[in-house]
Amino acid sequence: MERPLILISNDDGIESPGIHRLVDYVKDFGEVWVVAPEHPHSGQSSAMTVNSPLRIIQKPDYNTAKMFAVTGTPVDCVKLSYHRILPRIPNIMLCGINHGSNAGNSIIYSGTMGAVMEATTIGIPSVGYSLLSHSPSADFSETERFIKLITSRVLEKGLPKGICLNVNFPAKVHIEGMKVVRAAESHWTEEFQEFLDPHGKPFYWLKGSIINEEPDAVDTDLYWLDRNYATVVPARVSQNALDHLDSTADLLK
Repeated sequence: MERPLILISNDDGIESPGIHRLVDYVKDFGEVWVVAPEHPHSGQSSAMTVNSPLRIIQKPDYNTAKMFAVTGTPVDCVKLSYHRILPRIPNIMLCGINHGSNAGNSIIYSGTMGAVMEATTIGIPSVGYSLLSHSPSADFSETERFIKLITSRVLEKGLPKGICLNVNFPAKVHIEGMKVVRAAESHWTEEFQEFLDPHGKPFYWLKGSIINEEPDAVDTDLYWLDRNYATVVPARVSQNALDHLDSTADLLK
């Protein structure tokens, strides 16, 4: 019998420590193929390449996993995996381990979750894993037991059609446990810091922080991440606001 085929991607790039730790944690569950961007593509959501050629670069295997870099976005990686790289349809798609949070409303911008959503649209059970640390030397060891549990359960039981999982882990702490919750209502305080290049011309760098609009809501990811718990948010690919069909029809009468 064939072992389950596990597709892994990310938005931090093929060389990121997080993707290598994810391979380490799940390699015993099946045959692992990694298809990830050649360079980082954070914050690109579901962007895909339409006006430039894409190239596939095979890399040396890592810890039994096949490794491929793609000169494109995380969504490009999923599409090329499905149509050109993988020997068969994967049993599961995992993305991460992302360096940085994808909690709250960050799922809207996340290249990690963009890849997860893309895989979900073609019927592959998919999970995104993120650690709340941007450090290249981040310690992922606390995430291992949760990643193994979630991955094994999704491999065994699958996920409902159109549903994926957005999993976030607190960093630099002992993780107390895991909560299945909703994403907190939140927004980013976006700021653009101005710098001058060597020619005296200004350029701008995006910065900011996430604001939890409901800090006392005990059923949200941001609440439990602040209390050192891993969070699992079931997310839906469909963005239809079915509960507003009638009100929209009334508006347009």
